[in-house]
This record gives sequence, structure tokens and C-alpha cells, in this order.
Amino acid sequence: MPPTQPSTARVDSWTWAVRLFKTRSAAATACRGGHVKVNGVAVKPAHQVKPGDEVRARINGLDRIVVVEKVITKRVGAAIAAQCLIDKSPPPPPPEIVATMPRRDRGAGRPTKRERRETDRLLGRGPTDSP
Repeated sequence: MPPTQPSTARVDSWTWAVRLFKTRSAAATACRGGHVKVNGVAVKPAHQVKPGDEVRARINGLDRIVVVEKVITKRVGAAIAAQCLIDKSPPPPPPEIVATMPRRDRGAGRPTKRERRETDRLLGRGPTDSP
């Protein structure tokens, strides 16, 4: 008799099994940090996902939006993992836009008020208070 497929799975286990995260502990850490949402709600690692749920994960600064097609709990090959989800993620930004994003040097501390204003001006955000 073939083994039956589970109807639900933990969100950290499922995101690891379909290869959104490299390790299950990385998936659990992302859940605890609020970077994983199921149907628009931030969830804990033990939250159960079922087919039809929308999972949003922020990975390396990019949003991945996937819909659960099939529930799996064990890590499988990439071809099989691709069949377990429907990817609705927006395309990544072009490399020239990523290269122009301002980055602070590691360990440089908090930006000064002047640096914050320059960054806001560069990103096109105007002053929040009006005279």
C-alpha cells in the first residue's frame, strides 16, 4: 500500500522541503523574525500550511510569493519541489538598479541626520512634515 500524502505540514518544514530556504533552521529563524507570512499573516514555524495557502517569504531582501500546490515534509529534488508550488513572485529588479541602491559600510553606525536626508532625497522620498 503506498504511503498517504499529508494534508498539512509545518510552514518551516514545507518552505525548506520546496527549497525556499537552504536549511530548516534558517526557515524557522525567518518565521520567528516575521519574514514568512501565510495568507498575509506573520506566522510561527509550527503553523500548518495546506494546499491553496499563499506563502510570502522575504529571502535576501527579495520577496518570494508562492502558493502551496502539494504538501510535502521531506526535502526532494528540484524538479519535484517545483511541482509542489506555484511561483507568483515578481521578477527581480534589474542589476543596474540594485547597484545604485545606497549601502552603508558595515560597522559605520547609525546614519546622521544629514546622511538620512541625503538618502531620502536620493530615493525620492520628500520631507514628511509640511510648513
